[in-house]
Amino acid sequence: MSEHPSETEFVRGPERAPANRGFRPGDPRAAPPAGSIHDDATAQKLGFAGGTIAGSVHMDQFVPLLVDVLGPAWFESGSLSLTFRHATTSGDPVIAMVARPAATGPAQVEARMEQPDGVLVASGTASVGAVGEPSHLGAIELRRSEPSPLRMLADLAVGDPLAGRQATVPSAGVAERIESGGLTEPLAWYQGGSPWGPPVASPSAAVQLLRNGPRDFGRHVAQAVGLFGAIEIRHHAGPLFLDTPYAISGTIVALGSSPRTEYVWYDSAAHDADRKLVATMRMQLRWMTASSPLYAQD
Repeated sequence: MSEHPSETEFVRGPERAPANRGFRPGDPRAAPPAGSIHDDATAQKLGFAGGTIAGSVHMDQFVPLLVDVLGPAWFESGSLSLTFRHATTSGDPVIAMVARPAATGPAQVEARMEQPDGVLVASGTASVGAVGEPSHLGAIELRRSEPSPLRMLADLAVGDPLAGRQATVPSAGVAERIESGGLTEPLAWYQGGSPWGPPVASPSAAVQLLRNGPRDFGRHVAQAVGLFGAIEIRHHAGPLFLDTPYAISGTIVALGSSPRTEYVWYDSAAHDADRKLVATMRMQLRWMTASSPLYAQD
């Protein structure tokens, strides 16, 4: 895989304009929650053009390309590993693209998303099968950022577990989200049947299944505005099915800060009723320091 394939090496998807919809299931008019990064007023106070689109929503736009380039087996043993480079707002047009592998079988290729003017929105890798190289996020050396001391995340440590829980992706919620226009690429496999029998989870649904719980990172982040910095979804023995209970567990793998944020990296996993590992996620969550009372006097 070349580091920067030319545009002609990419399979490009259609231009889409994801919108901040579906925050209340079934209601396309539902506004994003006040105080979230998806709310225009909150995002603009923090220097963004408007309420941002979640990176997990952008991930859904890659799936038709992944099935085309890597095959339906992407839902069984595939990954999508992205860093989000530029925040887009509701209605901004974006184009997903994936490089085509040189041969069939296990492969890892470059994946990226751009705006029509070429602004890079997300970049990383996609894979299927057992490949011998690390994913985009797997290749990042994770270590605590120094010397800035953490405030919001000061009580956390690498190795801390996330609270274990049972979780499902409800098919009714997925259907309502599709009806409201909140899912950018609504594959038929997300409703009704799929090649594996039951309907399967989209990347954004998998992210919600595998996400941390509300108390995993302490009380201080609840007072701040958070956003996704990077996400990797990986199927080990997939797909993830709707209406199926999974045991969710996770661990903090890195903590740090940047000039505008504090962040945590964590890994999480979904095991089925037979304790089989079905899917994992690596996520970087960021919280804006300008939104935290702990930084109010700076």
